[in-house]
Amino acid sequence: MSTQLDQLKKFTKVVADTGDFESMKAYQPLDATTNPSLILAAALKAEYKPLVDSAVHDLKGSSLSGAALVDAVIDKILVNFGNEILKIVPGRVSTEVDARLSFDTQGTLDKARQIIGLYEKGGTPRERILIKIASTWEGIKAAEVLQKEGINCNLTLLFSLAQAVACAEGGIKLISPFVGRILDWHKKSTGKEYTAAEDPGVVSVTSIFNYYKHFGYSTEVMGASFRNKGEITELAGCDLLTISPGLLGELAASTDPLTLKLNAETAKSAQIDRIDVSEKSFRWMMNEDAMATEKTAEGIRKFGEDILKLEKLVQATIV
Repeated sequence: MSTQLDQLKKFTKVVADTGDFESMKAYQPLDATTNPSLILAAALKAEYKPLVDSAVHDLKGSSLSGAALVDAVIDKILVNFGNEILKIVPGRVSTEVDARLSFDTQGTLDKARQIIGLYEKGGTPRERILIKIASTWEGIKAAEVLQKEGINCNLTLLFSLAQAVACAEGGIKLISPFVGRILDWHKKSTGKEYTAAEDPGVVSVTSIFNYYKHFGYSTEVMGASFRNKGEITELAGCDLLTISPGLLGELAASTDPLTLKLNAETAKSAQIDRIDVSEKSFRWMMNEDAMATEKTAEGIRKFGEDILKLEKLVQATIV
């Protein structure tokens, strides 16, 4: 019998949600995603210290100093990790823009171009990179511009259909709706336990997938932030799923049958109303969606905190 992981790979592109290279080698995903929290966790491990030290060494003798030097070193660390990951996965790696730029369209554009420039300077083509940006209105508008420049984007911290539709209308390459964090909010709000099929995060990603396929959008849907294996198996058929090493291990250890759940052909014939996503309607829909508003803000804060911790790590290394 084939494992659930092998069965899943027949329906869905499997992505590793980790900064740990050994996990990627073990589970052979197509792509890999990183974020400030994952990079921070990896950077604190002795085996990855050379990637941090290399970034510091390359920039310590430059004309930069203070905050500008720290900022440049962090960008180089992110790219160093990305390049090492690309030696393992055959597809793409996602590298995240500083979360503190989530409400700054121009700042996001500048940072994304800087990161892509570092990759290309090292010989990595931009086609293998996805720039991760939070799904704020400002982030979506920045990604729309970047896409026209041939810089593919992964819109993260996405919790609502409004965010998803705005990304699709903007021609964004890929979105990462956060399944588990949606479940977290609803469990805390209602006190209920949910079956995998009823899981609010699963329901949200299913509605996004069906909307995209019904209206013929090319934006890829990559479910993310899973809390249990059932959430993953209920989304078999989604374009991509980014999965942590622990859950990849559970899938690899099971030989239970896994069936297709999301079907693009079925979605095409479904009855689905089109949604308007002008800036005014987007902001109103977000305002009316307490879960999406709270979880987007919380995610931005958490990634911002981890960038600050990474800055302190770099500062200590530079001294």
